[in-house]
Amino acid sequence: MKEKQSDILIVGGGPAGMMAALLFARAGLTVAVLEKHADFFRDFRGDTVHPSTLELFHQLGLLDELLRLPHSRVDQASVHIAGRAMKVIDFGHLPVAAPYIAMMPQWDLLNFIADQARQYPGFALHMESEAVDLVRDEAGRVCGVATRGGEKWHARLVIAADGRRSVLRGEAALPLRNIGAPMDVFWFRIDKPEGHGGDVFGTVQAGRFMVMIDRGDYYQCAFLFSKGQADGVKAAGLDAFRASLRSLVPDLGAAFDGITSWDQVKTLEVALDRLERWHRPGLLVIGDAAHAMSPIAGVGINIAVQDAVTAANVLAGPMAGGEDSDPLLEEVYRRRIKPVRRMQAFQKLAQDRVVAPLLRRTRPIRKPFLILRLLNRVPLLRRLPGRIVGLGFGREDIHSPEAASPRN
Repeated sequence: MKEKQSDILIVGGGPAGMMAALLFARAGLTVAVLEKHADFFRDFRGDTVHPSTLELFHQLGLLDELLRLPHSRVDQASVHIAGRAMKVIDFGHLPVAAPYIAMMPQWDLLNFIADQARQYPGFALHMESEAVDLVRDEAGRVCGVATRGGEKWHARLVIAADGRRSVLRGEAALPLRNIGAPMDVFWFRIDKPEGHGGDVFGTVQAGRFMVMIDRGDYYQCAFLFSKGQADGVKAAGLDAFRASLRSLVPDLGAAFDGITSWDQVKTLEVALDRLERWHRPGLLVIGDAAHAMSPIAGVGINIAVQDAVTAANVLAGPMAGGEDSDPLLEEVYRRRIKPVRRMQAFQKLAQDRVVAPLLRRTRPIRKPFLILRLLNRVPLLRRLPGRIVGLGFGREDIHSPEAASPRN
């Protein structure tokens, strides 16, 4: 069996894993990332790069280069309801370099981070390398992972960033609290008619709710429905599904004709949960593996990236100086758990008070709800949801050291 060694071993090449890899490699540590897929292309991946995350790239001096990638800009968000477009969120006031959401395919973001990390000699990304078990030393401390291909990787610290179905989380027997979600999502794309677009973020009718992500020449669509109802919707047939979409967004009616098979419609089972403990000796869990976020407000990428920033802020300097990471892991958890709890409480409130009642509703919505009317009428009020969605809670700036020189 082949054995390999690094300072930091990161399992999972998502936003948390790749950002952590960049920051730890930048601090002069050797970092290996194991990603089980052959590439980063996943339609289920989120596209919303929020102002908080753009600010981190600004701090790294990479924002201008990042924004050269194809993206669309969302300065404010609106909801179509009862025949009216209601402005509900404004990001323009935020005290950051880029006060807007960049709608950018996540595979482009991840490839960008990987390219930046490759500038540091200690970084290595291994695709099609799937971790299946933890490796422990004689004292029971986690000291590496075993892969499906028969390799053993050893490291001073293993960071599990392997997603909401984390294998390593399960192997470490960390306690998981399930908060729950009342909805699931159909995920599909439609062609975007020429000239169509704008800042409409969601469309709402009684019993139906859809979000559309502009990816240039097509829309990536997220159609919400009550949890567990996917089979019932499919049983009613594609014609009924397309008819429902046409009535929800009439001006895109012809575009929905492009959905000709259920194979084009993927089901995303929404989860909202978090670990009550994020670490064992030798192991730290971050990102979706530590806390699955609801798609509400599209904050998942940004919360995961914040985990990586805090982990590097706490650990990179001491580890680069030869210190043991184990006594510091609780500090990462302590600094991140309160922001995660607050955002999940916000998402649960939105799920329970807004999404679930809307999906259960059978009576037509005759006029926009009072809170939407207030937000639409008073621009100053839109700043509060803009701050919560755009910056989140308890965000940290990058304070980890830059000890390694990029390759020229």
